[in-house]
Amino acid sequence: MAMRLVKGNEAVVIGALYAGCDAYFGYPITPASEIAQLAAEYFPRLGRVFLQAECETASVNMVYGAAAAGTLAMTASSGPGISLMQEGISYLAGAELPCVIVNIMRGGPGLGNIGPEQSDYQQAVKGGGHGCYRNLVLAPGSVQEMCDFTRLAFDLAFKYRNPAFVIADGVLGQMMEPIALPPGELPRPDCRAWATQATAETRHNLLTSIYLDHDDLEAHNHHLQAKYAQMAADARHEEFLTTDADLILVAYGICSRLARTAVEHARDRGLKLGLFRPQTLFPFPAKALQNAARGRRLLVCELSCGQLRDDLLLQLGPELAATTPLHLLNRMGGNLLTVAAIVAKAAELLNA
Repeated sequence: MAMRLVKGNEAVVIGALYAGCDAYFGYPITPASEIAQLAAEYFPRLGRVFLQAECETASVNMVYGAAAAGTLAMTASSGPGISLMQEGISYLAGAELPCVIVNIMRGGPGLGNIGPEQSDYQQAVKGGGHGCYRNLVLAPGSVQEMCDFTRLAFDLAFKYRNPAFVIADGVLGQMMEPIALPPGELPRPDCRAWATQATAETRHNLLTSIYLDHDDLEAHNHHLQAKYAQMAADARHEEFLTTDADLILVAYGICSRLARTAVEHARDRGLKLGLFRPQTLFPFPAKALQNAARGRRLLVCELSCGQLRDDLLLQLGPELAATTPLHLLNRMGGNLLTVAAIVAKAAELLNA
């Protein structure tokens, strides 16, 4: 099996190429800049398109145009850049165009700083732009998954004709680990039924997100909501030592790695901790969370103001949310949680 030592950001580019990505449009921003840099290096070598746009707004609209032609297209950025893309992402969702958008999250709001955060959770998971739409959202927890989930994001984006996000924090983007290269490219999606490819076969295809008749737009929204409900079939998660746990940690991204180590350290001290890691944030593995949480306490570990914690209240459902103790341990501003802090908080809750 071919192995390679790479940064998380480089793994994104590798995963995209193994997905068959045809075109990258983007603008550099720390801590995501290596994605654009390496796409500029690798894509032309393989006969793919790389174009550095004049800004993030231009790049996402280039993605729109390429996606409309059935091209496998992507972009990547960080907080401020993703904010500039929101209108284009709403257009992509409204026109049901598949693409992949990678967000290597940094501190915010505003310009913030270049430290790692998870404060773009709501922006990605709840849509971010205008209108009633959703993005597919994958949350890798390792450099290997930075590669694999980017590849998977293309597969899901074309399965559902929908924008797919890969969101990771600045630590995962910058850290280096060995990865196993994917076994090969994904099968090429057949887009002739909907794409506009300047052929006689696709001449009558129409892609738009504007419906001036109110009833037509309402019907389109009902169609979209039904599609989003179908995405639940592709929800993914990972559990670690949850079967006998008295307290379950819930975390994603770099926090899930810290939480897993905290579970191991706590077990050495006789504290029965487990870990629930959502790998897709939309669709969220709600049923799996409900099964794991029943009769237990939860401690959410995240690098934001509690955005994941707030969403868990919805994912648990009214009955479980009312009866499940749900606690928060968080840092912001580019600061990381520590294993020691997680274990100490867990001990405090279990011994209270």
